[in-house]
Amino acid sequence: MSGSFNRRQFILHSAAGGALLAAGHNIRARAASPNEQVVIGVIGLSRGRSLTKTFGSSPFCRIKYLCDVDQKRLDGVLADVEKAFGYKAQGVTDFRYILDDPEVDAVVLALPIHWHAPLSILACRAGKDVYVEKPCSHNPQEGELLVEAARKYKRVVQMGNQRRSSPVILEGIARLHEGAIGRIYYARCWYANKRESIGKGVEAPVPENLDYDLWQGPAPRRPYKDNLIPYNWHWHWHWGTGELGGNGSHTLDIARWGMQLEYPTGVNAAGGRYRFDDDQETPDTLVVSYDFSEGKTIFWEGLSCNRPGIDGGLGVTFHGENGSMTIASKDYTLRDRDGKVLDQQSGPLGDAEHCDNFLEAVRENNPDKLNAEIDEANCSTLMCHLGNIAYRTQSNLHCGEKGIILDNEAAAALWQREYEPGWEPVV
Repeated sequence: MSGSFNRRQFILHSAAGGALLAAGHNIRARAASPNEQVVIGVIGLSRGRSLTKTFGSSPFCRIKYLCDVDQKRLDGVLADVEKAFGYKAQGVTDFRYILDDPEVDAVVLALPIHWHAPLSILACRAGKDVYVEKPCSHNPQEGELLVEAARKYKRVVQMGNQRRSSPVILEGIARLHEGAIGRIYYARCWYANKRESIGKGVEAPVPENLDYDLWQGPAPRRPYKDNLIPYNWHWHWHWGTGELGGNGSHTLDIARWGMQLEYPTGVNAAGGRYRFDDDQETPDTLVVSYDFSEGKTIFWEGLSCNRPGIDGGLGVTFHGENGSMTIASKDYTLRDRDGKVLDQQSGPLGDAEHCDNFLEAVRENNPDKLNAEIDEANCSTLMCHLGNIAYRTQSNLHCGEKGIILDNEAAAALWQREYEPGWEPVV
């Protein structure tokens, strides 16, 4: 394990750390002076609409800019901010206005996934700290470049895996690390939803309210289709990472965190697009297993079109010598070897706590304060990419140092992507 992880684990991933986080959240109840406030721009206002409310309700944050390539969406969130917080933010459709403003301390990025790492890198180069939604990259190389950029420009960069800041999940993880179920050797992760068909799209004129060229950004150009935006890009490899990248990034992160693991040595995947005959490229049914040199295994099951999952909609069950622990979105359940419930605890998801954690780290210019610092976040994101690569190449992956794919040219070719000329990420 890396030294930075151990420091963060000691400070934050303990029962005391969880209690301190819960108490620290009360900081929202007091006022802040203007020189204590972090000035931010929120870029991407679908998921960003919720993040705007969460960040904006902190006394230690002032939203100067809102940005979206969809003018209608932008206008709606601008009205939300004025109504909720009593001041007007500036609305822009081009993020470069935000990066050029020296008054902006940090950016909050909630764009389509193909934008996550390239824009995060641009923000680091512009001297801005970054809160980037999960997954933090579209492919493994982008994750490596983003970590490199954070280090080179000495920026605070956090991913939006908010369960890392949930007091109740911090408590559950601490109990695992303290030996509540003994030596842990296996974890099962799952996500289940009931998504409908995305249909078969046709080329169509770009809506007047949408800057489609800027929406595509670093991705090589493709014609606009009427079933792509605002959400169905998730299910195309050109822009998205499927269910594994979008939601496996939460549960695989919890599993790796609880088992104190870093990079897998073997990855196997199976599944397909079974439910509908439509444009979706990513699988609606996928199982992935990850083996580690420590003699431990993590298993992930994703169901896009069927509920329930292994135990509800989302979760992780850890199996150890003396029992098991299941962690869901907002709770954990501890059981003995016979399955008898020994303890159950519930609490908040961690959204506000995660945003507060980022703002505190920015104010103190201290990445070690972060609960999901980008190096750790990238390690979990890479697991999603490796699972997708194993599925797409129908091969068993063997991985070396830092998850590098060994002896498989077809799989190694998916470590990176092609970019639209002029948009290649450069650290």
